[in-house]
Amino acid sequence: MLLQPPLLTHRSNFRFSRETRILRARNSKNPRMAPPILSLALPSDTGRILSIQSHTVQGYVGNKSAVFPLQLLGYDVDPINSVQFSNHTGYPSFKGQVLNGQQLWDLIEGLEGNDLLFYTHLLTGYIGSESFLNAVLQVVSKLRSKNPELTYVCDPVMGDEGKLYVPQELVSVYREKVVPVASMLTPNQFEAELLTGFKIKSEGDGREACRFLHAAGPSKVIITSINIDGNLLLIGSHQKEKGEPPRQFKIVIPKIPAYFTGTGDLMTALLLGWSNKYPDNMEIAAELAVSSLQAVLHRTLSDYKSVGHDAESTSLEIRLIQSQDDIRSPQVKLKAELYS
Repeated sequence: MLLQPPLLTHRSNFRFSRETRILRARNSKNPRMAPPILSLALPSDTGRILSIQSHTVQGYVGNKSAVFPLQLLGYDVDPINSVQFSNHTGYPSFKGQVLNGQQLWDLIEGLEGNDLLFYTHLLTGYIGSESFLNAVLQVVSKLRSKNPELTYVCDPVMGDEGKLYVPQELVSVYREKVVPVASMLTPNQFEAELLTGFKIKSEGDGREACRFLHAAGPSKVIITSINIDGNLLLIGSHQKEKGEPPRQFKIVIPKIPAYFTGTGDLMTALLLGWSNKYPDNMEIAAELAVSSLQAVLHRTLSDYKSVGHDAESTSLEIRLIQSQDDIRSPQVKLKAELYS
């Protein structure tokens, strides 16, 4: 079934104050007013996103995987790069720099000093240290002091398939501090197990994990990949009001015999993008996000095979630029199934 992207029948679910609309940045060295910041003065119907993630010069992971798709979907996106590496760490070597918590806060203070710190969304991905994660929590608080309606979308990147990628102490910080302030969580199966403290061995377990996380904070939870009896599933859950049963669904996803980098970062960005356009229908948002991702992966696999590369021998860099039409206007072939 071909589902066309919406004509934004839902206007944005945020409002800018009159003061924000006429906001102008002041230049401390020049008493004259600087030109207005148009993303504030003329806000889009979608929003203005601060994205704190990793960055690579070559390839598409972290912000390189998230910013462009969100811009294609109509969002103004301001990236802060938590690391800047030559390439992702799956290569034989890499070089670069790591941003620390104080340097992150310096950037936030720089934005605030020029009245630029109004965002509708915060997006975070891989964070490698407890100090940086605590600094991100300060950023959440600061942004919500400017905009209490801020939507915080958190991909709690901690590991996959039973392997932890981050220091153990980050697990408790995510569980005790980050989950309660998140608006949407997008863990994989292993990460959902870490956050809830129990194993997910069935669809019922996945649904219960979503309910557990709702009780802790976020109204939207998408477990982006669950392997059950050889099948790959996405399980989504939206609790519109605290105390009410959430609306839950699944999407069965065909497995592709290859390993790709940047897919989790891309998926979370797409979920943010589409869920803001369909705020009351997470299953449609998930269908569109999954459809875009699947199209990107199939194009990537096809292109690698066309040059004679064995797609199962190494991780593959996603073909993001070549797939921009599939990001703007995905063809929905995988449908969500509502749980009763």
